Amino acid sequence: MKKEVLGIQFDDLTREEAAQAGAALLAEDKFHYVVTPNPEFILASERDSEFRNVLNGADLVLADGIGVVYSAKILGTPLKERVPGVEFADDMLACLNERGGRLYLLGARPGVAEEAGQRIVERYSNIVLCGTQDGYFKDEEAVLLKVAAARPDLLFVCLGAPKQEKWMARWGRHTGARLAIGLGGALDVFAGQVERAPDSWQRLGLEWAYRLKKEPQRAGRMARLPLVLVKAAGQRLKKRT
Repeated sequence: MKKEVLGIQFDDLTREEAAQAGAALLAEDKFHYVVTPNPEFILASERDSEFRNVLNGADLVLADGIGVVYSAKILGTPLKERVPGVEFADDMLACLNERGGRLYLLGARPGVAEEAGQRIVERYSNIVLCGTQDGYFKDEEAVLLKVAAARPDLLFVCLGAPKQEKWMARWGRHTGARLAIGLGGALDVFAGQVERAPDSWQRLGLEWAYRLKKEPQRAGRMARLPLVLVKAAGQRLKKRT
């Protein structure tokens, strides 16, 4: 079931339900892509109609950000829970491992994808790491050819929004992958270069605060996020009048 939050149609799923839906997509012999919008995506999509259309055209749209969950609640269309992209990615790795499949990692700084891939295959022995490519490229078609030649089943696209979502929508079907997921900075997490918040912070919906504590330079970006809650409240008031 879809629920609209400020112009974006989110799938109302728990993490377990999202994993089941993702596994079904991975089993199909055709291309699918998944997006994981947070409040920054919502704000950006208001100014970029192409980005909004790409998000709403995805096979799965998962709420990665407690601000999305709070906004949905304010709007009177609550979502079951937040489904962080990195957790959904981990679930898809477990699924790929059960099947025995091929993984391609696209994005991040030079060397990060390789380190992430090494750690992933150490955890999931049935996964074949068929290729990596850092995110510092200019020729999109050349990268497409490189990915397609590797014949991945699962493709992580970590180029930052909206570049990664637009790349998947434009080129994904030509990669030969069954499932592509836009995952922002997830490769840094898989490579062990960025630490996720402790479980206690995550349960309280304060992962953003932990990230800000670790990376105070993100304060400027974080300061814009309450705008999403304000916009949600404004839309709710409009509906009442």
